[in-house]
Amino acid sequence: MAEQAITQGAIEAIFSDPERARAQYPVPVLQCLQIKTLDSKGGGAPERYRIVLSDVRNYVQCMLATQANHVVHEGKLKRGGIVRMKSYQAQALKGKNVLIVLELEAIESLGAPDKIGNPVGLEGGAKLEEAQPAAAAAAPAFYGAPKGEPTQESKSQVQRQLASRPNNNHNNNTRTSGGVSSTIYPIEALSPYAHKWTIKARLTHKSDIKTWHKNNGEGKLFSVNLLDESSEIKATMFNDQVDQFYDVLQEGQVYYISAPCRVQLAKKQFSNLPNDYELTFERDTVVEKAEDQSSVPQVRFNFCNIQELQSVEKDATVDVLGVLKTVHEVSSITSKSTQKPYDKRELELVDQTGYSVRVTVWGKTATEFQGKPEEVIAFKGTRVSDFNGRSLSLLSSGTMAIDPDIPEAHALKGWYDSTGRHSDFATHSNMSSVGAASGRTNEILMIQQVKEKDVGFDKPEYFSVQATIVHVKQDNFCYPACRSEGCNKKVTDMGDGTWRCEKCDVTHDRPEYRYILNFNCSDHTGQIWLSCFDEQGRKLLGASADELMEWKQIKESGDASDEARKEAEVRFTTAFDSANCRKMTFRARAKMDTYGEQQRVRYQLMEATPLDYKMEGNRLAEMIRQLGV
Repeated sequence: MAEQAITQGAIEAIFSDPERARAQYPVPVLQCLQIKTLDSKGGGAPERYRIVLSDVRNYVQCMLATQANHVVHEGKLKRGGIVRMKSYQAQALKGKNVLIVLELEAIESLGAPDKIGNPVGLEGGAKLEEAQPAAAAAAPAFYGAPKGEPTQESKSQVQRQLASRPNNNHNNNTRTSGGVSSTIYPIEALSPYAHKWTIKARLTHKSDIKTWHKNNGEGKLFSVNLLDESSEIKATMFNDQVDQFYDVLQEGQVYYISAPCRVQLAKKQFSNLPNDYELTFERDTVVEKAEDQSSVPQVRFNFCNIQELQSVEKDATVDVLGVLKTVHEVSSITSKSTQKPYDKRELELVDQTGYSVRVTVWGKTATEFQGKPEEVIAFKGTRVSDFNGRSLSLLSSGTMAIDPDIPEAHALKGWYDSTGRHSDFATHSNMSSVGAASGRTNEILMIQQVKEKDVGFDKPEYFSVQATIVHVKQDNFCYPACRSEGCNKKVTDMGDGTWRCEKCDVTHDRPEYRYILNFNCSDHTGQIWLSCFDEQGRKLLGASADELMEWKQIKESGDASDEARKEAEVRFTTAFDSANCRKMTFRARAKMDTYGEQQRVRYQLMEATPLDYKMEGNRLAEMIRQLGV
C-alpha cells in the first residue's frame, strides 16, 4: 500500500521538466530514507536537518527549512516514513541536485516500512550507499560556513536555481523584470556561494541612521530585517548606500532584492535573528517593490512562555506573548552617561503558566502606547534582565503587536476569558539571579573539578575556587576609558592631545585608565586563567590603573631622570609582585566564548576575598563530620 502511494518519477521530473512536475505531480508523495542533524553554527542558531527522499526510482538530498523542523521535533518524520512534499525549492549546487523542503506532511497511517525499491541518485545513477559521501560533502558548504578556505573552483561556482511548485496558491517562485525571468530564492537558501539570486521579503524593521567617527574617517549606516516564509535575515547599508536606499525601504512593505549583494557570516553581537548569515547592500544591488504584498508573512515569532524565563540566560533575546494585566504611566529617566532623558513605560504580562513579568518599553513606543488591559500582546526582540528576578526590556530593534491574528494569541485569549481572569500569578522576584544562572553559588570547587565538569560549557555558570595567584600578566593590563560617569567605554586617541568617546559623543583631555587584568592561579589539582576588570584589579594590585600607567610611562620615558625612572619601575614591579603568592577565594563566572573560529570557556573574576581561616576550619570540620570519619 505504501509503495502504491509513492509518486514514482516525481524527483526526475522536478529537476528535468519543472513545468510537467507542477502539472503532473503537484504534491509528490515520497519516502524518507535518512534524517541527519547538522552541526549548529553558533549560539541561538536553529537546528538544521538533512534528509534523503526517494520516489522508488530516484533519491535526492534535501535540506529541511527551519519552518518545517516541527515534523522532526514532534516525532512525525521517521526513517522509512511516507511524506507529502507540499512546498519546495529545487537547486543544483556544484553539480549536485538539492531540494530545499519548505513544507512537509508525514502520512503516519502508512507507517515506516523498509526502503522501497532500489532508488539511484540523479547524478550518474549511483546507488544510495555509494553516493552518500559525495552528496554529504556538498551540503554543508551550501548551508554552513566553510571549514577551510574555499578552492578557486568553488569560488567561481554559480548556483543554478530551478523552478519549483508554487507555495500555496501564489505563483511567487518566479518573476519577470525587463523581459528576464528570475527565480525567487528562499532566504533560508542564501549563502556566500549563491552569486545570482533574488529574494522576495517583507521589511519588518528599519533602524535609524547611525554615524561613527574614527581616526581614519567617519561614516554612517542603517540596517533592516527581512522576512519570508523560510527565514529572516539582517541587511546593512553603509555610506552611499544609506543615501541610496534609506528613503526607498519602508517598514511593512514587500520587496524584490537581487544580487549583487554580499552574503557573509552574521555578527551575532549586532543581530538577534536566528540566521548564520547577513547581507550587505552594494551600489548595484537591485531593490523593487513587489506588487503582491500579501503572500509574505508579516512577522515570525519564536515565543518563550513567561515561566521559562527563569531558566533563560541574562541578556538573552526572546519573544514573549502575554495578556496585558497592568499598564503603568509614562515616566522619565536620565542616562548617567549622556545626561539625556528617556521616556519609559512598564507593562505587566501574564500567561497560562501562572506567571507574570514586567516588560519595559521606551521612547515613542512608551508615549504612544495604546494597549488596554486584557488585550493580548506579542513582543518580538525583548532582552532578559535579572533585575528583581526576571524582567524584560523591548529592544530598539524589537517590535510589538496588539491582538495579533495568530493561533497562539487566540488560544491565550480563550484561556484568559475562561479561567485566567480570576487567577493569581507568581513572579520571578524571589529568584536569586546568580543562583538561577549557576545553581552552585556556595559550592567551592577544585580547579580540576571546574574543568572536568565542563562548567560554563553549555551556559554561563558561577563557581568558587580557593587558589593561589602565581602570575599576573603585565602586558595590556589596562585600557583608556571614558571619564563620563557610568560609561567606561574605550576612548580613541585623536592625535591632538584629546581622547574621543563614540558612545557619549564627547572628547576628554585625558582618559581614565581601567584594569583588564589576566592572572593565573593554582591549587593542588591544577591551574586556571582568570580575567578581571577595574574594581577587582584595584583589590589585587593595591593601586589604580591610572597610577600604574603613570609609573609605566615614567619608567619608559626618555625625558625623566634615571632616579625617577628607577623609582617608577620599582613601584610598577612591586604592585604586580604583591599579588603573587596570595591565596584567596575567587568567585568567578564561566562562559563559552568564540575567538576567531575557535570556541573556548573563559573565566571572569566576579569577587576575590581573603581566606577567613576560622570559617574555613569550621567548613572543613563539617565536611569531615559528614563523611563519618
